[in-house]
Amino acid sequence: MAEESPRRPANAVGPLEPEPAVVRERFGAARDRLVRLAEDLHEHGERLGLLGPREYERLWTRHLLNCAVVSEAIAPDARVADVGSGAGLPGLVLACVMPRAEFTLIEPMERRCAWLEDESARLGLDNVRVVRARAQDVADEILVDVVTARAVSALKTLIGWTAPLLRPGGELVLMKGRSAEREIEAAAKAIRRHRLQDVRVRRLGEGWLAEPTTVVTARVPAEER
Repeated sequence: MAEESPRRPANAVGPLEPEPAVVRERFGAARDRLVRLAEDLHEHGERLGLLGPREYERLWTRHLLNCAVVSEAIAPDARVADVGSGAGLPGLVLACVMPRAEFTLIEPMERRCAWLEDESARLGLDNVRVVRARAQDVADEILVDVVTARAVSALKTLIGWTAPLLRPGGELVLMKGRSAEREIEAAAKAIRRHRLQDVRVRRLGEGWLAEPTTVVTARVPAEER
């Protein structure tokens, strides 16, 4: 009887997924920074509690490219706030691929803020600042063109945290999963409260990503609120 292969410990970090060819094809100018970010996450991510141990085997396809493609929905010179930045997904990734944009990474946990600041320096990013706070506590201090968020909260809650950060006419670009349409329905009261317009689901990267990225986009009124 053949011996069973030993099971990997539950907390063991998996091998880093090989870099897909599409990274160079689609994000060639940012490739070096993205590769460095992938390597740094693989080295430090588990220890810092940024990603689960099995996420590195799909780091490129499930995380980095999933975030990089969000740049399709953002003007190249936009002022962007990323809420709940954590590991830098999508904030650091977008800062790598959008050098003309300005990013404010909002994160309440001190350890994660330290990671974001240190990694921004390692990557040589001059378009990033890190703010240690909850989004709802800095609405009077931050006013941007676009707000992004990934895996932060249900849409009905997330709208209240993110919409107040937008300038008049600004846009939410919130990363969601397959239940995005249902989340929009459940968020009807929040959508009305913040007078959001053109609320819709978009799928980015269709035709070249194996799993396109789903985002919910919405605009606040252009007039002063």
